[in-house]
Amino acid sequence: MNGHADADPLASLDPRLTWRAADTGDLDAWAGLIARTAAVEQPVWFERRADLEQILESKKNPAAANTILGFDAQGVARAYGRITKNPDGDKAIGYGCVEPEWQGTGVGTGLLGWMEERTRQRFAGDGAPVPARLRFHMEQQHTHQAALFRDAGYRIVRYYNEMHRPLKDGFPEPVLADGLEIVGFGPELHEPVRLAHNEAFRDHWGSEPRDEEGWGFVVNDPLARPDLSAVVVEQATGNVAGYQLASYDEVSAASRGYKEGYTDLLGVRREFRGRGVAQALLADAMRRFAAAGMDKASLDVDSENPTGALALYRKMGYVAVNSSMAWDKEL
Repeated sequence: MNGHADADPLASLDPRLTWRAADTGDLDAWAGLIARTAAVEQPVWFERRADLEQILESKKNPAAANTILGFDAQGVARAYGRITKNPDGDKAIGYGCVEPEWQGTGVGTGLLGWMEERTRQRFAGDGAPVPARLRFHMEQQHTHQAALFRDAGYRIVRYYNEMHRPLKDGFPEPVLADGLEIVGFGPELHEPVRLAHNEAFRDHWGSEPRDEEGWGFVVNDPLARPDLSAVVVEQATGNVAGYQLASYDEVSAASRGYKEGYTDLLGVRREFRGRGVAQALLADAMRRFAAAGMDKASLDVDSENPTGALALYRKMGYVAVNSSMAWDKEL
């Protein structure tokens, strides 16, 4: 695409480092790099070794072609990048980091160039009919990342709010419509909830359907807590009306000084909207979190969510505590 399909993505990478795709033998070095960077940058969440193991298992985004690690002369990992893309998706998503002491030396710029070139190749290979697009998500506090993206021609296309709700002040008592009930989230509901999720998020900006592999990474995420999750089903049919999938990050709790139950995904199918499903699921989540010893209920929301989620969360007592944004570039 744009004359780049046969270009060498390695050409932009800093020659002071030795570059290669990530493999199982790199897991400790890879995770160590991310942890050292996170210790300085203090992100809300960062990838751990178990997450990297999942990345290496992907068939849709094989690590041999879609990850890169840069090692110094002593064999220490100093930079990392990867992209993911659905075969029929309209964008690739980029991830990565540079060791803090190597930041500002051109390593990040070269790494970004590698991800852009690899994105062009993925789009060309998929025969995608739209311009190649690369997206990054970053927290507002990380101004050095913003400078890198801005200088490379990226623009902010969306804002998100991290929201917290203290659990010490009691819980709301929403009324779930007749004919609906809340049940636990077990393996038998993995596939029905995947299908419900794809339907519920069909009108959400930036969302793409989750296939079996992508959904497997959700339900088998190392931080996933099915015991803190729940599903609303229609009693007469057993159909999924909505769901709340939660996680708990013990490492984050230690660094942030409080325990938070985090709602990773909350969705309601169109035909069940307006029947108290989301409110009931959030209230149920609060009770589950509190019973598990959590201090706060947390979630993230698109500031322009079309379903009015931001207003709902505020009504339920959630308060915005942090902002993040999505940056895009057409390649």
